[in-house]
Amino acid sequence: MHEVKLSDGIITLSPLRLDDRDAHLTGEDELLARWLNGGPGTREGVEAYFRHCWQQWNTGGPLRAFGIRVGGDEALAGTIDLRFAEEGLAPGQVNVAYGLYPSWRGRGLATRAVLLASQYAATQGAEEAVIQVDPENPASAAVAQRAGFTPAKQPHGDDAIRFDWYIRDLREAHP
Repeated sequence: MHEVKLSDGIITLSPLRLDDRDAHLTGEDELLARWLNGGPGTREGVEAYFRHCWQQWNTGGPLRAFGIRVGGDEALAGTIDLRFAEEGLAPGQVNVAYGLYPSWRGRGLATRAVLLASQYAATQGAEEAVIQVDPENPASAAVAQRAGFTPAKQPHGDDAIRFDWYIRDLREAHP
């Protein structure tokens, strides 16, 4: 696998590593467990997921999981995932999912991460980025809108969980 490192001078996105496990578990709170992870992480579960992420990078799979890193020491501030194939997505769409640890929220870092990840997705052939937000999570919706995503009608599926969809055209030049 070639090393992918994306930066805007404030944050850096690079693939999640096994040595990120403890920082992730320390940073995880109720909001991340609820909105992103589907429940509290365990040492074994996080390690297995991070190994899966590496496998996806190494095999060119549809998942690209990045650590959101800040500062010269590249402290792990959160994660952002791109999924180039997921149920409900149309061809050319990529799903973007993100979360920051509590001490890093409210600084615009999630918006920066979404912008960088979207630029990367465009270089990988994605035409549209999709952010699916639980209607009870206004902070995530605000990130999507600050990153230039616009509300869109979600496709109807069999899933009982309904998310608000935000879409951004990646074929246009964006900052």
